[in-house]
Amino acid sequence: MNVLITGGAGFIGSHLAQRCLDLNWKVAIIDDLSTGSMRNIAHLKSHRNFSYHVQSVFNEPLVSELVDDCDVVFHLAAAVGVRLIVESPIRTVETNVHGTEIVLKAASKKKKRVVLASTSEVYGKNGKVPYQEDADSVLGPTTVNRWSYACSKALDEFLAIAYWREKKTPITVVRLFNTVGPRQTGQYGMVLPTFVQQALRGDPITVYGTGEQSRCFGYVGDVVESLVRIAQDSIAVGEIVNVGNDEEITINELAAKIKAAADSHSAIVHVSYEQAYGPGFEDMYRRVPSLVKLERLIGYRPRTCVDQIICSVVEDLAAGNQRQDLLDVSFASATVAA
Repeated sequence: MNVLITGGAGFIGSHLAQRCLDLNWKVAIIDDLSTGSMRNIAHLKSHRNFSYHVQSVFNEPLVSELVDDCDVVFHLAAAVGVRLIVESPIRTVETNVHGTEIVLKAASKKKKRVVLASTSEVYGKNGKVPYQEDADSVLGPTTVNRWSYACSKALDEFLAIAYWREKKTPITVVRLFNTVGPRQTGQYGMVLPTFVQQALRGDPITVYGTGEQSRCFGYVGDVVESLVRIAQDSIAVGEIVNVGNDEEITINELAAKIKAAADSHSAIVHVSYEQAYGPGFEDMYRRVPSLVKLERLIGYRPRTCVDQIICSVVEDLAAGNQRQDLLDVSFASATVAA
């Protein structure tokens, strides 16, 4: 199978590329590196079945050419991360909506299979959990930047389902719930790697709000396996499917587990949302997916618990910090010698 992964140099995209290569598929990625990194795909660049393009999905001629050459498009390119969304709402809306429009238009011409990554954010302030795929979206006011991401991804979903219904483009929308694992950074507000880095450095672990808000963290390997299986099964065409884990944990509990796993002496401190993101920020108290539909469609459930996830991220970031320390020492030695 030939696959195209938009946003393929990102955290999830790079793991997906590796999984597809392991299946002996040919993989092409496109990524403008705005949130992705060449470091994520450095180990793939020499693979005979791998190619990459440092370009934006706004490059319509290139996207059309790449889509024509593939069997399946995994559309992951998007503006991601709470901090990026709050600080750059224009970029969020334009990247998500216009990028998706270009990909779906290209895929529709030859009825290419598309797996489009959406988000649990589209459920908004709906308080009825676990979230089932037909639940209402309850979004906040358009004057609050925080909701630009949820709204833009909801538009992506509307567009995807419209292409399926009107043009019979075979599309599945997957709503991802807090995907985490090795190679993820906290640069754009992702809570788990942020906590891990703070714990490893001995800095205060900063919990926003009361910390009693809860989340469900899905291991990237389990998420990628779900995406690959969905892409191969026609039963999921035209469907919206939750993908993630349904093991719920409060942010306070997460911070405590990370502190213990990192053997850290960091203090756990609480910071108000207003101090972190400015006035008017709204957070969801719970985010829990129903995975009944996922299991029914592809016969798969996530297998990695939160304790295993934390250990994998601690090990990955600790190793990365050690490599950086060695580079810093080498650079300092070279500077002194010069």
